[in-house]
Amino acid sequence: MANYDMRSTTTTDFTDTVPDFIVDSMALDIANADGSETFVYYDKATENFGYYFHHPQVASRINSLCTWAFGGGWTTEDYNTEFLLNFIDGNGKETFDNIVWNQEATMLMNGDAFCEIIRNDEGTLLNLISISPERVKSVWRGARIKRYEVWNGKKWIKKKTQDIWHSMNKKIGDSTKGTSQVQSNKNVNDAMIEAFEDERVIKHRDKALGIVMYKTSDTGKIAFANSQIEKAVKNGEMIGMPEDSAEILPYPSKSSEDRQHWLSYVEGLGYNVGGVPRSIVTSDGTSEVGGINGHLIFEPIYAKEQLDRENELWQQVAIKIKFNRPPSLAPKTQENAEKNTGQTSIQPQEATPSVNR
Repeated sequence: MANYDMRSTTTTDFTDTVPDFIVDSMALDIANADGSETFVYYDKATENFGYYFHHPQVASRINSLCTWAFGGGWTTEDYNTEFLLNFIDGNGKETFDNIVWNQEATMLMNGDAFCEIIRNDEGTLLNLISISPERVKSVWRGARIKRYEVWNGKKWIKKKTQDIWHSMNKKIGDSTKGTSQVQSNKNVNDAMIEAFEDERVIKHRDKALGIVMYKTSDTGKIAFANSQIEKAVKNGEMIGMPEDSAEILPYPSKSSEDRQHWLSYVEGLGYNVGGVPRSIVTSDGTSEVGGINGHLIFEPIYAKEQLDRENELWQQVAIKIKFNRPPSLAPKTQENAEKNTGQTSIQPQEATPSVNR
């Protein structure tokens, strides 16, 4: 007989089965507190390069940010600087623009990028040579870099701090490393790559005709028939089988709509966390308003990268230049907003602070 006594009611304890969500802690890579030398290696570089070279979804946003920031050339008011930079050729086939683009891309990928500064005995700049981070270690004493060491294939070669142009991406606290865009966005990158690979496998399997129901249990005959079907599908040929000997059922597969939504979502998220609106790379699926707003949002992002490199070049290499800014959409957007009498967005006068006294 059923027991209707409410006092016998119990609750389910999810304490152990559904644990609270906890974000993993992380300590910064810092120099030794006792004042001894700290050797900092950039051992994640090869993994980061793997993401970049094997997965265009990762490379695209890095390339886009670099191109927007450093694809428009530069200007300088000093004739000597302009003359010297036009003769910078890196490995002999590069230009100064190529080297700066390379420095930015490597820094975004790895958090740190290095370039050897070559000068003559009088201190005149002769060349800039890019160095891959996995071949560099920085040596710190306390909170300052004491020197660099570069692996030449046989041994570590010491370099003075003034001989290396070192870019650090979004350095946090007293860390000895910059922030790698690949590593900090690793979960999103992995989800995006995984979604693409899963969809690729499923699409490839769509070539299969389906499940064959044979009217025989002879394993030899089944194996032979399978081989003939496989060959026909691969070569796009017809399949000839005795009547009523087998039935081919459709291959069971879920709708691709949910997978496509997930794939599009993580791809878009990859651009967002990389600081590059997707509309910067492609207009597919982007409205006019969305595209304009994406460009406006992106302006301070690439402008900061330009400013950081300008300051580094002046501080570390004694090169004073200004990178050209791409055309801004801000004036045109304001003009269009003023013409629109039904405008519901924030107007310039609404954004101006007003203080009542």
